[in-house]
Amino acid sequence: MFDEALTYCHPESVAVLGITGGNGLDRIDLCATRRVVGIDIQLTYLETVRRRYPRLPVTLHWIDLEYQTVNEQAVGLVHAALIFKHARTGQCLQNVASLVAPDGHLAVVLQLSTPAQEDIPPTQFQTMRLLGGHFRL
Repeated sequence: MFDEALTYCHPESVAVLGITGGNGLDRIDLCATRRVVGIDIQLTYLETVRRRYPRLPVTLHWIDLEYQTVNEQAVGLVHAALIFKHARTGQCLQNVASLVAPDGHLAVVLQLSTPAQEDIPPTQFQTMRLLGGHFRL
């Protein structure tokens, strides 16, 4: 889905929210996209991105978008893959929207729950655990 968003938007800059270990970053055309911003709540994921993609022009932020804003210039594409499954849309959505440049795009990926999978998977992060009673698709 990230590849589809990149192909559709051809952004000069992109922010990946919930970047995890960088899955999909190899799809970025560095001739077109010159700046990448990665955001995640888990520091180990950011360290994995640094290790896997040492030549990628990426700025990484270790923050919780539910409570913190990103001090970055807005980008042409913000890719939010499953981020809203784990964060309340109120302040988090405002923080995400502030990253989208005028005429930019916001791509959001949601996952439907199944009887075999909980809405909120087990996690060590309190902010995510608090959502269990509120999250429903």
